[in-house]
Amino acid sequence: MSGVWATAPTARGVAMVANAQPESYWLDRPERPAPRTRHTGSTSADLVIVGGGFTGLWAALHAAEENPDRSIVVLEGARIADGASGRNGGFCAASLTHGFGNGLDRYADELPELLRMGTETLDAICATAARYGIDADIERTGELDIANFDWQVGELQELAVEAERLSQPMKYLDAAAAQSRITSPMVRGALFDPDVAMIDPAKLAWGLADAAESLGVHFHENTRALSIGKSGNGIRVKTGYGTIEAAKVLLATSASKSLRRKLRHWIVPVWDYVIMTEPLTPSQLADIGWSGREGLADSGNRFHYFRLTADDRILFGGWDAHYFYGSDTDPRRTQHPEEFALLAEHLLQMFPSLEGIRATHAWGGTIDTCSRFSAFWDLGMNGRVASVAGFTGLGVGASHFGARTALDLLDGKDTDRTRLNMVRSMPLPFPPEPFKSIGINITRAELARADRNGGRKSLWLKGMDVMGLGFDS
Repeated sequence: MSGVWATAPTARGVAMVANAQPESYWLDRPERPAPRTRHTGSTSADLVIVGGGFTGLWAALHAAEENPDRSIVVLEGARIADGASGRNGGFCAASLTHGFGNGLDRYADELPELLRMGTETLDAICATAARYGIDADIERTGELDIANFDWQVGELQELAVEAERLSQPMKYLDAAAAQSRITSPMVRGALFDPDVAMIDPAKLAWGLADAAESLGVHFHENTRALSIGKSGNGIRVKTGYGTIEAAKVLLATSASKSLRRKLRHWIVPVWDYVIMTEPLTPSQLADIGWSGREGLADSGNRFHYFRLTADDRILFGGWDAHYFYGSDTDPRRTQHPEEFALLAEHLLQMFPSLEGIRATHAWGGTIDTCSRFSAFWDLGMNGRVASVAGFTGLGVGASHFGARTALDLLDGKDTDRTRLNMVRSMPLPFPPEPFKSIGINITRAELARADRNGGRKSLWLKGMDVMGLGFDS
């Protein structure tokens, strides 16, 4: 089956995931800290940050470092990193544009500046972890984007040419060179991007919270912000157990419904699923030849991402991105046995020598996407409420930049970041239901058909490209 990805679960795939724990491996560990206290009563703060994922955590740390006298409160509706920040693949990429190709398509004029800022962002993330003693298992291994089929080779070669034109250190590897990095019948070539680090996302999130707390930031978990509204010269944030009078508010709520109703037209929650294997033995590692420990991703419209953990497990996720009518984020969808079994079968197609290995964890959750697949910013309510969202699954690194930029906007600063067209512009909004669901799911089907047809796009996909309103897994 090495010439095509399986389209349905198999018996061996089901067997691999049958006894997996139904929760994120990253969060299912004894080092997870106890929850902070819930916010109650009536208080006040200079800055309230809604959301305890990477964007909110970076915003809290940046704000505290820049102005130690500022009183800062972070409200998290569940636990720190309970959302996408605690269930992603741990790919911390320098890209601010959801990859080099998307940057070329959407931000060509300012891409050199965005590439520079992205590299600086990755350096800053690693430096911050070192400065605060955050042990997040950071490995700057880079990433290999793999061509699984011959039709994907040309696309990677074209990206390599564009990268060289822009003095980027990406390099195309032919089949032999790629196979020397990763032993698999599914490898036809690869594009190597050195500006990607593998991290333990939960350890990074927990460490950032501790660092911000050491600077005086107040965290409240299990405290859902219910609404925001004008109150005198500030903003009143209402929670289930009290209120906070805030001078300014930063919304970092990812795929959750924004407290700014108008922004809901720009964000779509899509479901992503992941499995985690038991640790590989030295013999199994040798068989797959993954000695460089690079992050891996393949190059179809529907793609997988996979990496090794510090204890040599394989995290394997991606493939299809599901959207459910009405932007449904019901927690019952976090478990999708058929999707887990299909991922397991694909993992065995990638690495046939691993047959018999078992998954210890299998989980799913929503990511926030927008029509340009990369972050966007909004400033409203007389400049007192900033939002950033739309990272589309590549926010581990870009959230650092997103948070700093949102703070610049809140503080009224004129910076290199706030002058970017990427920051000053908005993506196209999604249409209302039922047109949103119909359009997204037609697009998903057409992307799958394009993969089966050697990458050839249908008239539907070409039309979506022209409008700038597409969908990408």
